[in-house]
Amino acid sequence: MAAKVFFADMRASHKQNLLDKVEKLFEAAGIKDIIAARDLVAFKVHFGERGNTGYIRPQFIRRLVDRVKELGGNPFLTDANTLYVGSRANAVDHLKTAVENGFAYAVVNAPLIIADGLTGKDYINVPVNLKHFHEVKIGSALVHADALIAVSHFKGHELTGFGGTLKNIGMGSGSRSGKQMMHSDVLPRVKEEKCAGCARCTRWCPGEAISISRETRKASIDEQKCIGCGECTVTCPEQAIGINWKTEPDVIQEKIVEFAAGVLQNKKGKAGFINFVTNVSPECDCAGWTDAPVVRDIGILASLDPVALDQACADLVNQEKILPGSRLEGQDVQDKFRALWPQATWERQLAYGEEIGLGTREYELIKI
Repeated sequence: MAAKVFFADMRASHKQNLLDKVEKLFEAAGIKDIIAARDLVAFKVHFGERGNTGYIRPQFIRRLVDRVKELGGNPFLTDANTLYVGSRANAVDHLKTAVENGFAYAVVNAPLIIADGLTGKDYINVPVNLKHFHEVKIGSALVHADALIAVSHFKGHELTGFGGTLKNIGMGSGSRSGKQMMHSDVLPRVKEEKCAGCARCTRWCPGEAISISRETRKASIDEQKCIGCGECTVTCPEQAIGINWKTEPDVIQEKIVEFAAGVLQNKKGKAGFINFVTNVSPECDCAGWTDAPVVRDIGILASLDPVALDQACADLVNQEKILPGSRLEGQDVQDKFRALWPQATWERQLAYGEEIGLGTREYELIKI
């Protein structure tokens, strides 16, 4: 059965502005029906890296926050810390960046809560029992929330072709060590020249796989005991335990979808999704820059089905003409995401999401 995906274009007038359209999508898609009185409602957003300008404008979030409050919900904005070294790797820097990018309480009318805590260690192991993971590490604020509204910027991504709802709630909700689990298929390795022998990694290793040599005062990892959780890579203050970013694109997409399944596990009938297909830049908003969009601003879409929503957004982008001055200028291609990132077979995230029951790729597009 086809899922319903609601669409609003970018046209506006004195009778109806884009904020009004976002609220209409919220109503039409049935997202209003997932909110009950006194619900703690998590708005899963991306605050944007410092230097990035592609993230969704906070004013749109404010309109949705106000509507949730009218329905009796208690909303907050949230995202989990990043694995890479940037301006959002811990809650202090993350919140500072969010405020700098416009997500202050005075603007969005809701508090900001970093889902996995101060240093990325505030998470819950959610059992999923799927192909790659028996359990996934989800930021605790997202698990404990009564309802979830994911508001995502639909754009390109170097590992998944595009990033939409599935990536926002999958990769974006994983704790820092959870992100390592998604990004890497190999065991971590100690860079001895950087190791200071502080032993902090040994205290955080759940597999008791790390020890400090008495002779060299350097850490070493027992591969027989290592469970590949990634705690050591995010704990080491010297960055002496390397992160391996190389993995097969299909594998990382499946892992991201399994994390999305963990996020949605206790949100049956309590989750809604909105995608902004605007400023469709080649890279994720995790980059410290925003390149020129490859297609025009298309519109805003909403659904209760995350797979159908991402599929509809991808189809709309691929139906568009390439903009001059963009990275794809002069190319005659239909699949924009494959042209941007040839190694990323973006369809896999949608197919796997359908396989494990997160939604359907069949949709009915309804324009409001």
